[in-house]
Amino acid sequence: MGRPKIKITLIDRKGPKGCHRGHQIGESFDFDTQRGELCPMAMHVAFPYVDILRYGGEIPGQEKGTAVFACPDVDTLNVFKIERIMEKEFDVIALGELLIDFTMNGKSEQGNNLFEANPGGAPCNVLAILRKLGKKTAFIGKVGDDQFGRLLRETIEEAGINSDNLLVDKEINTTLAFVHTFPDGDREFSFYRKPGADMMLKKEEIDEEAIAKARIFHFGTLSMTHDDVREATKKAVELAKKNGLLISLDPNLRPPLWSSLDLAKEQILAAMEHCDILKISDNEIQFITGVEDYDEGIQIIRDRFQIPLVCLTLGKDGSRAYYKDIRVEVPGFAQEHVADTTGAGDTFCGSVLNYVLEHGIEDLSEENLKEMLTFANAAASLIATKKGAIRSMPEKEEIEAMI
Repeated sequence: MGRPKIKITLIDRKGPKGCHRGHQIGESFDFDTQRGELCPMAMHVAFPYVDILRYGGEIPGQEKGTAVFACPDVDTLNVFKIERIMEKEFDVIALGELLIDFTMNGKSEQGNNLFEANPGGAPCNVLAILRKLGKKTAFIGKVGDDQFGRLLRETIEEAGINSDNLLVDKEINTTLAFVHTFPDGDREFSFYRKPGADMMLKKEEIDEEAIAKARIFHFGTLSMTHDDVREATKKAVELAKKNGLLISLDPNLRPPLWSSLDLAKEQILAAMEHCDILKISDNEIQFITGVEDYDEGIQIIRDRFQIPLVCLTLGKDGSRAYYKDIRVEVPGFAQEHVADTTGAGDTFCGSVLNYVLEHGIEDLSEENLKEMLTFANAAASLIATKKGAIRSMPEKEEIEAMI
């Protein structure tokens, strides 16, 4: 990473008169390019603090990465805050399960079912499509000290996903899922996770510096099924919010992994309190709200949580986006051959995050939302023509060719 930027902000004033330079409370300056606009006294007082913060030091008694100082100005005392602004190393960092999806791949000569070991897990699937779209990504999670854990690490590293925060549990094996695919491409899961290594992530293992290096934090609720990993997830969300990241959530409901559906609903709702971007499926919105009508269900969620951007996936029928007072629906892309819908929702979600990274979330138009959904629908339809997810993500050119 390059050296951090330094921002200086006038945060308070003590005294009867204003600043002789006319600065208003809340006004900020880039110390490298705008310090000449500061009064000379403030600039000179700031210099030692700036040097300490810029080169990785901290000021005793001050919030990490900051310094607050007072500077006299005629009959007024101006109070400034200096902040170290780190350049973002990652566009998206995700936390959650990383596992092997065993998918059906024909029969042996003896008539036995053959299964293919596909690296997967919803959060890493999201990161995998983002990498295909040229974004920088990192993953937080845990695998077992076994052949599957090693395969998963190799796989995400080959995909260009940073694995510095992929930890290894020496006692518990990597989580496995057997996926039965129906003729229409829909799936049924059998999980081997009692326990699985992904559940063993603890809050003490969450690295704030890694989270602070990203622009978006993404997570699902499979990392909230059990106590330790739930606390780790909550801590990561808190750190993401503290460091100013956008927070993205895909509930990714898998009933067999929860001790009760009441707990699942409770934790999904708790997670929604913190998110800026929600990707949710048609069956999930019905489960959460108990309402059959999708628009009505989404309105209940938006009224309760004030989530800026909500995307609803409708399977082969496409998707909808809800943003401010705009509702947009875009049909899906039909595929003659559907091999496996594993990862389709994750591919959609990653494509939405890619659009937000490129266009922001503050001022999206109806045309923006249509463009975003069209691209995401196309990407999701392409992944459904292949088995697996992380290693099957479509290229950007393939997606654009469909549109």
